[in-house]
Amino acid sequence: MPPPADRGQASVELALALPVVITLVLGVVQVLTVAADQVAVELAAREAARAASVAADPGAAAAAAAPGFDVSVATGGGTVTATVRRTNRTAVPLVGALLGDLELHAAVTMALEPP
Repeated sequence: MPPPADRGQASVELALALPVVITLVLGVVQVLTVAADQVAVELAAREAARAASVAADPGAAAAAAAPGFDVSVATGGGTVTATVRRTNRTAVPLVGALLGDLELHAAVTMALEPP
């Protein structure tokens, strides 16, 4: 049995360390959420560029291929570039309030393939 002076030491150490551990875990969750959203933006840019490269109206085709995203299309030189933007709402408790919202974007260029 530990001496009377050491009783409760583990409880105090846990109480001091637990907030730091919880904040770190929530930070990892937030980073993973942002990474997943960035992958979604990149995939949406690829889909928008592919749809725009084979359509008669590239802008409308790109917007239809990536609903829920802000899509802009530029054509020229036999290529089409689709740029997709999305604001990531950082909503993980504690950590989200510290980071604020992030602007995610991706651009993909493909050769025009007339319909």
